[in-house]
Amino acid sequence: MLTMLKKDAGGWREARRESARAAVLAAAWELVREDGLAALSLRELARRAGITTPTVYAYFESKNAILDAMFAGAAQAFLDLKAGLPVTDDPGQDLLTEAKAFVGFCVDDVPRYQLLFQRSVPGFTPSPESYELAVRALVNTRELLARNGVHDPQYLDILTAVTTGLVDQQVSNEPGGDRWTRHVDEVIRMFLARYATGETST
Repeated sequence: MLTMLKKDAGGWREARRESARAAVLAAAWELVREDGLAALSLRELARRAGITTPTVYAYFESKNAILDAMFAGAAQAFLDLKAGLPVTDDPGQDLLTEAKAFVGFCVDDVPRYQLLFQRSVPGFTPSPESYELAVRALVNTRELLARNGVHDPQYLDILTAVTTGLVDQQVSNEPGGDRWTRHVDEVIRMFLARYATGETST
C-alpha cells in the first residue's frame, strides 16, 4: 500500500512538473511571437508566466534549455504536419503539397521558422535529441524525392535552398503577403522538370 502511495505521489509530482514546464514554454512562445527571439529573457519570461526567475531555473537549467525545448516542440509540430499530408499515386503532386505545407508552416509563425531553420540565436545549438527530430523531417523529404526519381543528395540541398529562399524573401520583405510564396507551384514544376529522372520508386 505504501509503495502504491509513493508511486501515485511521484506520478502527481511529475505531472505537475510537466504542466509547469508547458506553461513556461507557452509563455516563451507568446513572448517571441510578440517581440522576436532576441526578446527572450528569463526575467521577462518569469513575469509573463507569473513565477519568479529562480522558479524558471527549477524547470529549465538555462535559457538555452528553454530554446532547446522550443526547438524540439517546433520540430515535432513540423513532423506531425508532414505525417498528416496525403499520400497519393502522384508523387509530383505530393511533393508540391509538401512544399506548400512547408512554406505555410514557416510564414505562419516566423519566430518558429527562425528557431527551427535558421541559426538566429547566437550561442544556441539544439541538443542531439532535439535535432534528430529535424533530421527525421528531412529524411521524409528525401524519401518523397526518391518517389519522384530524384536520388542525388545535392538536389535535396537545392530544393531546401529554393523553398527556404522563398520564405526568407516573403518574411523579410512582405510579411503577411504572398509575393514570393505564390511561386511555390512554379518552383516545384521547374525543379522536377530539371532533376526528376522519371525512374520513380515506391
